[in-house]
Amino acid sequence: MKKPVSIPHEFAPQDVIFTCWPADAALWEENLEPAQAEFGAFLNLLTGAGETLQPVTVLAATEQAEKSAHSALGGKARILRSVYGDVWARDTGPVFRMGAHGMEAVQFRFNGWGGKYELPGDDDVAGIIADLAGVPLREVELTCEGGALEFDGAGGVLTTRQCVLSPFRNPDRSEKEVERLLRETLGVETVYWIEDGLNFDHTDGHVDNIARFLAPGVVVCQSPSGDDDPQADVLIAIRDQLKAMKTPGGNRFEVIEIPSPGRIEDADGAPMPASHMNWVSAGNRIVMPVYDEVRGNLAARALQDVLVDKTILTSPARSILSGGGAFHCVTCNLPRML
Repeated sequence: MKKPVSIPHEFAPQDVIFTCWPADAALWEENLEPAQAEFGAFLNLLTGAGETLQPVTVLAATEQAEKSAHSALGGKARILRSVYGDVWARDTGPVFRMGAHGMEAVQFRFNGWGGKYELPGDDDVAGIIADLAGVPLREVELTCEGGALEFDGAGGVLTTRQCVLSPFRNPDRSEKEVERLLRETLGVETVYWIEDGLNFDHTDGHVDNIARFLAPGVVVCQSPSGDDDPQADVLIAIRDQLKAMKTPGGNRFEVIEIPSPGRIEDADGAPMPASHMNWVSAGNRIVMPVYDEVRGNLAARALQDVLVDKTILTSPARSILSGGGAFHCVTCNLPRML
């Protein structure tokens, strides 16, 4: 019997986690070295130690970036010279799926998040990562990004209409057409739609900033923090939409809330799309991005109370956020073929 096409939940074992090292001073400006320091900190936590070591491969675009990555990570990661536009491997890299003939890498069309940031080298990342993984690459005629798709490991995917149905991505695709393509190419059976993502998010509502599955039918989202939380209305709307969702078996979602970062400002005082949801899982560890120590610790404790068999670790991500995202945004995971 042929194995059905499937995408495991990210808590499942992973062979490798890929990422790209911050390298372009013209893009990162004064935040380049701080972002590199934050990369080093979270990747050192992600790789772990001893029996729980998680293999990580880091692409470095220049000799200077390669030296910086080696300095920060030592021998804890495989560091390779490669071309890429910027670090957002979740979106420029592939989505790996398991199918009848083994593992495949699926490459969506990438247009710089609706034409906002298109960089030379971004279109090469999916193929480079697929080659490193040793799996074939399949191109899909849908403009989408990995950060727009959250898989429950049992045939369900959570996404947002704001992003995938954006007129700047798929102007001629109906919701039904998008669902059909996701089923055909990724093996999903159920598409769960949220209307909108975070305010001020240039990705137009990536789901990995707003809701993450812990298991089929069990999802985490954020509750507002502070009277000045710029995301308060949208966070409440997301929670209410999730509570109204049902699994294919007819059971309502179990919705767990953790505190948001609240108001996080850039150097000019403008609010940023900070989120505790953009975590990365590796083995028994979850590394969560934080922007304020107090609220970050509250969010980590809330998640730890639910995931008692995992260790929730926090790592600063304010400088990485200045580039547009956090830890999940910059990583691409290769599931282990079981």
